[in-house]
This record gives sequence, C-alpha cells and structure tokens, in this order.
Amino acid sequence: MVTQSKEVPVLEVRDISKAFSGIDALRSVSIKIYPGQVNAVIGENGAGKSTLMKIISGIYSNYEGEIFLEGEPVRFNRSREAADKGIVIIHQELNLVPELTIAENIFLGQEPVTRFGLINYQEMHAKTKELLDRLDLSLHPATKTNRLRIGQQQLVEIARALLSDSKVLIMDEPTSAISEHEVKLLFRIIKSLKEKGVAVVYISHKLDELFEIADLFTVLRDGEMIGAGKMAEISYDGLIRMMVGRDLKEMRKRGKPVSDEEILRIENLCLKNPSGKESYLVNKVSFTLHKGEVLGICGLMGAGRTELLESIFGLYPKYVTGRVFVGGSERSIRSINEAIRTGLALVPEDRKLQGLILNMNVDENTSLASLDRISKFSFINKKQEENLSRHFIDKLRTRVASSKMEVSKLSGGNQQKVVIAKWLAVNPQVLLLDEPTRGIDIGAKGEIYDLIDELAGQGMGIVVVSSELTEILAIADTILVMSESRQTLNVKRPEATEELLMKAALAEKV
Repeated sequence: MVTQSKEVPVLEVRDISKAFSGIDALRSVSIKIYPGQVNAVIGENGAGKSTLMKIISGIYSNYEGEIFLEGEPVRFNRSREAADKGIVIIHQELNLVPELTIAENIFLGQEPVTRFGLINYQEMHAKTKELLDRLDLSLHPATKTNRLRIGQQQLVEIARALLSDSKVLIMDEPTSAISEHEVKLLFRIIKSLKEKGVAVVYISHKLDELFEIADLFTVLRDGEMIGAGKMAEISYDGLIRMMVGRDLKEMRKRGKPVSDEEILRIENLCLKNPSGKESYLVNKVSFTLHKGEVLGICGLMGAGRTELLESIFGLYPKYVTGRVFVGGSERSIRSINEAIRTGLALVPEDRKLQGLILNMNVDENTSLASLDRISKFSFINKKQEENLSRHFIDKLRTRVASSKMEVSKLSGGNQQKVVIAKWLAVNPQVLLLDEPTRGIDIGAKGEIYDLIDELAGQGMGIVVVSSELTEILAIADTILVMSESRQTLNVKRPEATEELLMKAALAEKV
C-alpha cells in the first residue's frame, strides 16, 4: 500500500446533511480523515455518528453535501461500491448471516474459486484461520455464526474487515462486546494498520480507550459538528463538555449500606455443554448475594459469565445442576416463568435479539414480561399498558417522542432503558444485568449507574456482568471473576484492582 502524507486527508466530507421523516439527523457536517491515523468520531447516542458513517460507506445514498476520496468527488449508491474503493465499515449492529459459517461470512461476495469455478473451501478456511488467530479466537472456520456469542460475532466482523485492503476502515463500537484482553489485541492490529497508512475512523463511547488509541477527534452533538482537534490537546472533562454541552459528575457509585440479609445464594452451579460435548460452560460456581448488594462478574470472552446468568434464570433446565436459594428458600427454577415467579429478572446481553421486539412500540415492549398484570380474559388493558410504560419512561428518563414509537427507531441507550423497564415491571427481588451499558454513550451509562445505585438502595440484589473492569470497579460491592467456566476470584471491591482482576481472568495464580 502506498503511504500518503498524514497532512493531506484521504477522505473529506463537506456540508453533509441528512433527514429522516423531516427530522434532521445531520446538519452541514464537515470532517477530514487522515491516513495512518486513528480519527475518533465522538458523541452521545443520537448525535449522528452512525448516520454519517453509513453515508460515507454507501449505505445511505440520499443526502445533501459532498464526499471526496483522495481529492476526487465520490457518491456511493451501495456499500459494495464504497468497499471497492477501499472504504470498509465494521457495523455496531452486527451484519452477519446467521446460517452461514464463519468463513462464508468473512468471504461473502469474494469467495476464492478453483479452476473449475467451485468455491475453494480449503483456501477459504486456511485464510479464515489466519485471521481468527490474529484475533486470538479459537473457533473452527466451519462453525455457523448463529452458534457464536455476540462478542465472538463482533470479532468475526473485525476479521472480515481485515480481509480487505482498505484505505479507510470505519470501526463503529468495535469493542462494545469484547473483553479487555481482546481489546488489547485489536489495538495492536490497529497500530499495524496505521503503519501501513490505513485511515481508521473509530467510534466508541469508551473515552478511556479513545485517549489511548486515537490521534484526532471530531465531536458531533445533535447532528452538528461541534469541534475537532488532536486528542493530545484536550482533556477528558473538556471532551465530555463538548459531547453533552454540560459538565457530568464523576460516574461513581455513592456509598450505601449492604444488608446482612441473604437474597440469592448459588451453590456449586454447573452447566453441562448443551451441544453434547463432554465439557462444562459453567463449572462449580458458588456465591451469595445480599439485599442492597451489587455483585459484579467479569472475565474474558467465553469464561461462562453469560451462561451463569442464563443458568440461574432457568434457560437450560436439562443441563444445570447445583442449588439455588432465593430469600433463604431453595428453589427449582426450570423455566423463565418460574424464574419470574421466584423474583428474578434478566436483562440479556443482546438487546435487539433477546430483549426487544423491534417492530413493536415502547408500550408493547415494556409490558411483555408482565402481561398477566394488565390483561383480563386474554385481553390487554391498553390504558394500563400505557400507564405502565409512561411510569418507566419518566423513571428512567427515556427519550421518546411518544410511547407509541417503534423501539427500532430509538437510540441504543434508550432501547436499553426499554429492556430494563420491561424487567423492572415484574417487580423483581434480584436483577441480573448482562452487559447493561454495551454500546451506549457516557450520559446514558451514568443514568444506568444511578439506576443500579437507586435500586440497590431500595434493597434489590443486583448481579452485573461487564467486560469493562473500570465499570465493575465503579459499581460493584463484591466482584466475582470467571475463567474457563470456573470462578477464580471472589473479592470485596476495596481489595480489588484491575491488575488483580485481570490475573484472575487469565487464570493466573492470585
């Protein structure tokens, strides 16, 4: 690849505007993207970041303004045209075909063929294996993507982008579902891409990693470009002020007493691999949760964190052994309905696939888990449903024009609030949260942290799975670390450090 001067932009957008149903998503936005540098595009959910990237990468072709690639005007009508010109995007919302294998997804549309015109699976699998090895992902190339966890799918998306010889690589929240170990691997790959002269456009709500990886920044707010500059010349607080137009208090949990009263106890919980393999996805995990306590669970991808929550919630009744006590009484939870009746609620990792019905409105999604409370003779009382929804819109400060809006039209942070509202509506004793702040902006994160603190203060027991160690350290009273399906550490927050947690996640002796 020919390395361009870092002083000349490889990509420039001028006065880009885009509206949906008469509402402006972008207003006269201009940005310059430079080769061999990480160009961070920053802003809250709804600021217009993803819309701008979809215009640049050819997904949206109906817009006002101009785009220049290496000084030449371009206008793409589809993403394939942009990719052919060297502009590749890794979407925040995963774009894989579930029924295809990892290799087939990575090479989709550019499959190698034999001299007989047939797909060369041997070559395709060999190259896929190389890409997966670069990302430290131990999966067979022939594995179907619908069998992968969302974090593994995100790494496959990254692998697919690495296959292309791109001039501009757009990464939209590439670390939202991967652990800190995988983040470090990704950063090493980004560094090698920079050395080859690739311009990396990097979107992330994790400001700490932006200060580590980005060279330049551009801030969007409410569809407008607010400012741009060098990351080395702006402070963390200054960046937040540009993003939200105000100062934010430190995202730290307020001190609160934790009750001595036990609300959930897990003893030697095991989940045998449902695929039939002689292995365990969760192996002899035990912990106790008290009223008003926040238990944080961390570990690398594949450690068994999500499976632990799902096992407690009754998703794998045929494969789970161990004992579950709720409120001091032993319970046999064999289904989701039993879990709800027992006082448990689970906010899943993948809000779009597991948490929401995207073509239904906010009212309908909010009431999904509590229909028995607002219906009679199988008929839903729509007024009660609307009142329930409005209560949680106000409580969670969900930004919606109307409770009749389809949830597909909401930002990621507001979609997450609807999922949380759905489960709070069942009035649980224990709330299980799997990556509750994945892919949402710093303002929405702060609101969810405050909600966790408020609910714990009311006596609810809360279990939070997170890939961000700083988040776990900020909100948890007790921290449990998992590695390769087992718990390797259970520690009170004052005794925990990032180094200690990472060693336990890597199964090192601590």
